[in-house]
Amino acid sequence: MTIRVLLADDQALLRSAFRVLVDSEPDMEVVGEASDGAEAVRLAKAERADVVLMDIRMPGTDGLAATRMISADPSLAHVRVVILTTFEVDDYVVQSLRAGASGFLGKGSEPEELLSAIRVAAGGEALLSPAATKGLIARFLAQGDGADDDRDPARAERLDALTVREREVLVQVAGGHSNDEIAERLEVSPLTVKTHVNRAMSKLGARDRAQLVVIAYESGLVRPRVE
Repeated sequence: MTIRVLLADDQALLRSAFRVLVDSEPDMEVVGEASDGAEAVRLAKAERADVVLMDIRMPGTDGLAATRMISADPSLAHVRVVILTTFEVDDYVVQSLRAGASGFLGKGSEPEELLSAIRVAAGGEALLSPAATKGLIARFLAQGDGADDDRDPARAERLDALTVREREVLVQVAGGHSNDEIAERLEVSPLTVKTHVNRAMSKLGARDRAQLVVIAYESGLVRPRVE
């Protein structure tokens, strides 16, 4: 299956470079280019994009607002957004994940890293750039004061729908571990882990693993480690 990629960046030169790179791959193709967020949302629907490479800072409707719009549109539930950012340690990244992005990647990443990111996002996995540590999302979400009233009570209540094993798996997902790593830690098969992850996503209304991570922290199931 060919991955349909939409490029959203206000710099035409960057879009051209990304297009050449993506179109050179046999399993993906660029189906559109947008110079602002509003156009990205429109093209995501019109061109049936699978993955949107979304720049944060664009004139008019920025990438953050566009990501929220895509996440809120049921007809775009299949679309995965990968945020492209110049500065990986950036409050925008926190907001992007909460808005529904599947992950983020630094603009200085190597070509192979970008291509891998597209494939990872298309597969529904949470994406952290190679320059980020597994605890990066936790540190971002800890940028607030860490008080209990900063948690989402509704999401905390929804955790009651999870089984004990699904909670255990969710904690591991929040730690940035892959299915294989979780399987080894919990002494079960990777297929069993995948089943638990999918059930947790369904029960919690999460689009992908990145959203599971956000829910785990915002609900208070996992506490950020502030160093």
